[in-house]
Amino acid sequence: MSQPSPSPDASRQDPPRISGRAAARPRPRPGATVAALAFAGIAVAVMQTLLVPVIKDLPALLGAAPADATWVMTSTLLAGAVATPVMGRLGDLYGKRRMLLLSLAVMVCGSLVCAFTGSLAVMIVGRALQGFAMGAIPLGIGIMRDELPRERLGSAMALMSSSIGVGGGLALPGAALVAQHADWHALFLCAAGLGLLSIVLTLLCVPEPALRAEGRFDLPGALGLTLGLVCLLLPVTKGGEWGWGSGRTLGLFAAAVLILLGWGWSELRLSAPLVDLRTSARREVLLTNLASVMVGVAFYAISLVLPQLLQLPESTGYGLGRSMVVAGLCVAPLGLTMMLTAPLYARIAAKRGPKVSLLLGLGVIAVGYGAGLGLLDTPWQTVLISVLVGGGIGLAYSSLPALIIAAVPPEDTGAANGLNSLMRSIGTSVSSAVIGMVLAHMTVVSGGTTVPSLGAVRTSFVIAACAVLGGMVLAAFLPGAAKAARLTLVTASAARADEALIPDGFSGFRGRVRSARGTPMARATVTLIDRRGRQAGLTTTDAEGRYALPAFVPGPYVVACRAGGHTPRAAAVSYEGGGATCVVPLVLAPLRDRRDRAEPVGSG
Repeated sequence: MSQPSPSPDASRQDPPRISGRAAARPRPRPGATVAALAFAGIAVAVMQTLLVPVIKDLPALLGAAPADATWVMTSTLLAGAVATPVMGRLGDLYGKRRMLLLSLAVMVCGSLVCAFTGSLAVMIVGRALQGFAMGAIPLGIGIMRDELPRERLGSAMALMSSSIGVGGGLALPGAALVAQHADWHALFLCAAGLGLLSIVLTLLCVPEPALRAEGRFDLPGALGLTLGLVCLLLPVTKGGEWGWGSGRTLGLFAAAVLILLGWGWSELRLSAPLVDLRTSARREVLLTNLASVMVGVAFYAISLVLPQLLQLPESTGYGLGRSMVVAGLCVAPLGLTMMLTAPLYARIAAKRGPKVSLLLGLGVIAVGYGAGLGLLDTPWQTVLISVLVGGGIGLAYSSLPALIIAAVPPEDTGAANGLNSLMRSIGTSVSSAVIGMVLAHMTVVSGGTTVPSLGAVRTSFVIAACAVLGGMVLAAFLPGAAKAARLTLVTASAARADEALIPDGFSGFRGRVRSARGTPMARATVTLIDRRGRQAGLTTTDAEGRYALPAFVPGPYVVACRAGGHTPRAAAVSYEGGGATCVVPLVLAPLRDRRDRAEPVGSG
């Protein structure tokens, strides 16, 4: 293990583009950053479920066939599935906050396009632009990973991951109220307003991380992924209309397989791919991602089915004949229970590990959908179903980031979480296509209007329940709490930075952060950056200025430190592996004193 080098070579390690000028700006408080990012996630979720209260009326409103009108929903989710890895990679290269603002701006533009059109084709384009904002979720997680102390990262990422469900559930009654008392285009004006408010909060409360990745944007990879997903989801949506055995359907499925295989082969050959598929090959990551697809399917199914069932006329014999507002209020507990399960998740994960909380969440979802097969006679029964499914999804969504973090070394968490977000987006896209197809093709005529049949509702619940059971099978093969506990022990020790508490087998970097006067710097943020410019670790110093950051892969690193009122420092270090520990002391000078750039970092 070599000692830290004080030379300007630290800048050649590239990634930490930290300047005294940038540091001079007051940094927002972590709580404000988390709140602003969570609001951005909620705004994106509101956009996703915006049209659910009027989904049964879309064919008449747009003058289109029911099967064609489903693309108003599917295009949004498809665009989100593509935007997730694309915006995540652009954020690594050019700034996550900048790309977050771009995502929200595109969402506002899409909302305005939809607000002033009645054409199906234009509406699909506007909804696709709205779906582009789904990239805000991995960008928000990336900003949290770069800016928050490690001890706050888990709960913040769980909040960001579940914000899509919280916003989606809470948006239903609000959207129904607007749609019932105003022209339905006003829904999109409300979405634009939320997007603008989120942009303002991001500008005020979210800092731009100083880290940048090397390489160029993989444009062929982005185009290949887009084409592959379109070829996959188009026959899923149109298969019932074209015929599942038709040449068009089978040809598109075959094209999707060939394109995605070619895309994957190309990604594996790149040093800076759009999606790091090597990370996904690990058993723990692969199983978690597949389980994420199943959770995505289960989440979107209930958002599509229950509002329609509640609004169907009682003359059908199974419809509940409620207004859009009442339907939205009955489904609102879906989001509320997702929000309330966050503390419960923290307790379960702390005692049993995220695998247990994921299995428990999936089990509760399965019970909810199973109950839905028989409890569809009164509105209170739909509320019960929403509570059960929402609570289960809240536990499941909160568990996924923790499982990813526990399964990969810190330097791989960015790529792994980006891929996990993509898989959840694919799950919701597939759910929209499949459930939309079921509701469009299993119909009855009531009062001269074609509406989904009771069989369509139950079939949709069966599909969601089967997806959940498949997720439980996959989650059962995830590693137990033992491995997660070992990693959590190292993380907790690093966060407290007390050398006496570092467990046997710890290897990496530790040291003290002092001011130029020699006093300990408490609550300073210390970041470990790998050779590719990605964050490999993040922690804060304790009351004595001590920190500890585990390292997993040998090679050159940069240890960067910042604290309010002081100029950041960065030291080039090298980790040789073998369980060794490198001591890296850091000295921070006041902002008014610029000599710290030339001041060497001592060792010892």
